[in-house]
Amino acid sequence: MMDAEFAILDFIQNFLSSPFMDRVMVFITSLGNSGALWIATALVMLCSKKYRRTGVMLAVGLILSAIVGNVILKPAVARLRPFQLREGIELLIKAPHDFSFPSGHTLASVISASIIFMQHRRLGIVSVVVAALISFSRLYLYVHFPTDVLAGIVLGIAIGVFSVWITKHFFKKMLSI
Repeated sequence: MMDAEFAILDFIQNFLSSPFMDRVMVFITSLGNSGALWIATALVMLCSKKYRRTGVMLAVGLILSAIVGNVILKPAVARLRPFQLREGIELLIKAPHDFSFPSGHTLASVISASIIFMQHRRLGIVSVVVAALISFSRLYLYVHFPTDVLAGIVLGIAIGVFSVWITKHFFKKMLSI
């Protein structure tokens, strides 16, 4: 399995890598650093009566992302990153110090995009595109294996759906949303 994953990463490097793409992917991945884009989106939505419920859903989803991804799964699986297992890889970004599985950038992005898409289709389409680009950037930059990103996508959709459900059922009366 590991050979297939390295083959995918090497294919991306061999066929898509260029100085222009390097700059684009570094920028795109930075949008997902610490969930900053999605936290900012949640805060903006919380300030708007029209989008407040979605903002609460995003906040719930991002909290669950941190707990499930960073607190539970990363230490439990303890998977090294691709650049740590293959010699000669020069990273374009600062080397992440946590474990690889699942991709936290992907997890937070897909949770957020799922929630926004379920609540506001037009904004959701933009969010899905941004989430896809952030997820792909993690492969391009050689900091995640494809299965790290795939796990982030699957968990992200599940946690996104759960965040919508839990917000609708448990926070509705308390938050008047």
